[in-house]
Amino acid sequence: MDFDRVINRFGSHSVKWDMMEAAYGVPAHDGIAMWVADMDFQPPQCVQDAIAKMGETGVYGYYGDETDYRNAICWWMQNRHGWQVDPSWIFTTHGLVNGTAMCVDAYTKPGDGVVLFTPVYHAFARVIRAAGRQVVECPLEQVDGLYRMNFDAYDAMMTGHEKMVILCSPHNPGGRVWSREELQQVADFAKRHDLILVSDEIHHDLVFAGHSHTVMDLVDPGIRDRLVMMTATTKTFNIAGSHSGNVIIPDDALRATFAGRMNALGISPNSFGLFMAEAAYSPDGAEWLDALITYLAGNRDLFDKTINEIPGLQSMPLQSTYLAWVDFSGTGMTRDEFTKRVEQDARIAANHGPTFGTGGENYLRFNLATPRSVVETACARLKSAFADLQ
Repeated sequence: MDFDRVINRFGSHSVKWDMMEAAYGVPAHDGIAMWVADMDFQPPQCVQDAIAKMGETGVYGYYGDETDYRNAICWWMQNRHGWQVDPSWIFTTHGLVNGTAMCVDAYTKPGDGVVLFTPVYHAFARVIRAAGRQVVECPLEQVDGLYRMNFDAYDAMMTGHEKMVILCSPHNPGGRVWSREELQQVADFAKRHDLILVSDEIHHDLVFAGHSHTVMDLVDPGIRDRLVMMTATTKTFNIAGSHSGNVIIPDDALRATFAGRMNALGISPNSFGLFMAEAAYSPDGAEWLDALITYLAGNRDLFDKTINEIPGLQSMPLQSTYLAWVDFSGTGMTRDEFTKRVEQDARIAANHGPTFGTGGENYLRFNLATPRSVVETACARLKSAFADLQ
């Protein structure tokens, strides 16, 4: 578990590193990629061993008999989250962006509204619009520097054409771990407006000390007839290229509808992803994850200290994920000006806030899942780029 090891990912077909210059103009020879949400760490050894074992036969055929794979998912959810999952509830999609798209396809029709609490993960809006549905933005509010939901305001916005709400729990990009009370409010909102509730919990394993994630299925038994859960190994163990995700549906009717769309589209799992997921959801994977969270907390603390010492910059307190959400509005600069300083002066590629929807206009998102030395270099560059404010 050498998280300090710097791995050169250039030339490896890494979106994060090999596409940085084309996407942001940040020079490849000395730029720092802090945009795409994958980590610069190798996954746990148990995952590496699973891939090596696949290679022993030298034959890469279709995956059959998912018993062990499904049991690994159930073991993990019970042991890490106190959530008892029936193996028959599990569908495997090609990642959770695909899982989101499948939910939109299965449970809504063109022209229907899909509610998002914005700013939120940018791929949600992309797949909703691509499917000919309408994005309905319910803006989050900031209270004491953290995001909160205002359901009185959201209730007033509903028109009746909304059919689905997608929750990001924990929240990306704000890093909020929603309380059980807040999750109950989401469930009540979905019931009041007869909405299918899709709970994307891809970051639920990446929660820092002092905070506790609650699985939406455990919040309210009365929500199951409209609830779709989404989880994955990919963010937790840095195996996003495996393109595997779990769509977990307790309700029989919802499950039958989803199965119908999966069959109609001919979707079947990637065997590499299943072997990796089964290996990761294990005691060895859990040990690695515990060490990872401790390391990420150190990166978070270092980055936040630097950012919050620069007048006009504010990093939202990170309760989960490895994605720092930085507000530049206090600088008085235009978005183009502060973005230029980050990309051209500091030579850092970070996600542009507006892609996350309403509320993201003055923000950039920075990926901190990289060796400590890289975070230290990024911090030094940011201090230099905004030195005139200090």
